[in-house]
Amino acid sequence: MIRVALIFGGRSAEHEISLLSASSIYKNLDKKKFKVISVYINKRGQWKVVPSPLLPLSALNKGHFSSFLPWGKKAFAHALQADIYFPVLHGPYGEDGTIQGLFEMADVPYVGASVTASALGMDKALTKSILKAKKIPVVKHLVVLVEEWIENKKAVLSKVKKEMALPLFVKPACLGSSVGISKVKEYSRLAAALDLAFSYDRKILVEAGIKGRELECSVLGNDEPQASLPGEIIPSREFYDYRDKYIEGKTSFGIPAKLTLSQVKKIQHLSLETYKALDCSGMARVDFFMEEKTGKVFVSELNTIPGFTQISMYPKLWEVSGLPYPKLLERLIELGIERHRKKKRNTGSLP
Repeated sequence: MIRVALIFGGRSAEHEISLLSASSIYKNLDKKKFKVISVYINKRGQWKVVPSPLLPLSALNKGHFSSFLPWGKKAFAHALQADIYFPVLHGPYGEDGTIQGLFEMADVPYVGASVTASALGMDKALTKSILKAKKIPVVKHLVVLVEEWIENKKAVLSKVKKEMALPLFVKPACLGSSVGISKVKEYSRLAAALDLAFSYDRKILVEAGIKGRELECSVLGNDEPQASLPGEIIPSREFYDYRDKYIEGKTSFGIPAKLTLSQVKKIQHLSLETYKALDCSGMARVDFFMEEKTGKVFVSELNTIPGFTQISMYPKLWEVSGLPYPKLLERLIELGIERHRKKKRNTGSLP
């Protein structure tokens, strides 16, 4: 039986989403094949082994927590004895390469992207720079740093008004789950949108609003990745925001999306090219906009730890592509073990 350390919670604003994803994964892991060790990280970054992620938040936060640092006052002394680590930590301190670095230092196998791919995928601004260099189409955008905003708000507002037409979107560069995002339809609302985004991140993106369809595609694999059938998000609100995703649940989904064969192949091709451009492994979900007037497709972003809740697109798209949720989890664990095994072959050293 393979021992899987399921790590969830974390310090980011997506803490609660992590709990939902971890609960779904826990329910769908085949208990005949996998022994699950549940590790909860609270919002202060302290660790604790718990019976399962299915406990209510109040129960998860009770009791003794430890630091994972060996020199901490309350060092994490629990012997996990896991065969592979499965981080389900959305956003900063989990999806951005930080915990992946810990796994690399410990020389243990883990599910998902490497340190580099995780860090790049988390930073939407860096992702767009790489994709542009690879001639992969991205939406017109500006990057704004918090120091620019603090030092000269008028100059930032003037630049945005000069270069970007309405409507536009303002979002933190290194966050997910639509946290801190605003759709701006009047320039009078731009400053408030920038303030909101900067409350979550030091770097933000101002993106052109594309009138059209929101599409997503799931990617799975290491050196020879595969793309699922694409799906479509049909928001009930102005856009697919946090409330629509996780609270109201009124959004409808096209699973799979109603597309022509050539459109499906285009989305799948761009998904794989994006995945390879960022040197991803394990899994990722690639998000797109399809412009209504022209039919042009733009890559919006890539998520290296996509949502795994019961309504999340990543597992649902694989299910309609012929890979059920439990088998998907099994394959992700296999890919993590496979990548670690291949890495161990690199035994070269300086003379």
